[in-house]
Amino acid sequence: MNRPDPSAVTVVVTGANGLVGSRTCAALLEQGARVRAMVRRAGTAPAGTEELVGDFADPEVARAAATGADAVVTTVHPMGSGHDVQRRVGVEGTSAFAEAARDAGVSRLVHLSTAAVYDRSPGVGDVDESSQLVGDDAGAYPVTKRDAEAALAGVDGLTRVLLRPPAILGRGDSSVWNTLRPADVRDDPVARRADPRRSWAWVHVEDLSTLAADLATERVPEADDPAAGPVPLGCTALNVAAQPATWRDYLGTVTEALGVEPTWVEEPSWTGQVRADRAHAWGWRPRVDLTTALRELADDLR
Repeated sequence: MNRPDPSAVTVVVTGANGLVGSRTCAALLEQGARVRAMVRRAGTAPAGTEELVGDFADPEVARAAATGADAVVTTVHPMGSGHDVQRRVGVEGTSAFAEAARDAGVSRLVHLSTAAVYDRSPGVGDVDESSQLVGDDAGAYPVTKRDAEAALAGVDGLTRVLLRPPAILGRGDSSVWNTLRPADVRDDPVARRADPRRSWAWVHVEDLSTLAADLATERVPEADDPAAGPVPLGCTALNVAAQPATWRDYLGTVTEALGVEPTWVEEPSWTGQVRADRAHAWGWRPRVDLTTALRELADDLR
């Protein structure tokens, strides 16, 4: 199958001024793609993109954004909001945008989901794309992300890829793991408490966004077998995780950089891994290793 020339591809990115959205725009621009950046506030789109201001869930806005586009990357989910808001925006809004994109002739959708959709209870072990998902009692974020995936699975007529990253490392004011969680660790002793053996699955935002861009521009070609690539007109889940790590690695780095003491405890904990074998088979390899990612984190905190 002939792959499209990235310079001839137009990609819409929702949440384009967010941590992952902005990096995905940058990766797309580096490939030579034309990028339409959807944001809620004027003047916040990344440089080099075509700024589109509005609510991505508004059918008229979505239709205008998607018309003439080849692919879309959806990154919007208000994870810090209540359950109803997360459902309205993350589930209903994302599926409505996907339907508008399909009706406008878009051929591929890449959705930023999360590895939090997996049941990672103590004793579960490693998880891959076929593993058990969380139940309804898991909390607003994992449940609504799970339900967003289910909604997208029902939007036929275009190829859909569900990216499932665990903790996303990377610089940014909105970064949960580089900025927001360390602030909690600094201010709240409870946030310094963890089982050091507990697995801490992660990926760096640069590696995640590069893969999102490669998928949007079809550098990763389709395949009838999900082990080899996105299934044409199907909905394929894809774990995106880097090398194994533990909470001793992450929380130890944060507390040392902040000059506070962690509280290590032993408690029932998940000690498996988020398996990214499928992503590796698709040709993805993370370039940022754990040492580099944690050094970046520590340097910023100091």
